[in-house]
Amino acid sequence: MNKEINPEIALQDLEERIDALVLVCQQQHDENQQLKTQQKDLFQQRSELMEKTESAKSRVEAMISRLKAMDV
Repeated sequence: MNKEINPEIALQDLEERIDALVLVCQQQHDENQQLKTQQKDLFQQRSELMEKTESAKSRVEAMISRLKAMDV
């Protein structure tokens, strides 16, 4: 049995595999960009929530101080 592969078929197969690989790379790139955007948005939300939490903490501490001053 001769297992020689027709060069045209081999080249066509290689082209199809490369095209599939390029498609996967593009999909991975797109997904990576989406994830970076999502990460940036989440970091921004986290920062805003931390600021709100700190503000609420300060207000509660101020209220506690005023309440303690009223007891004296």
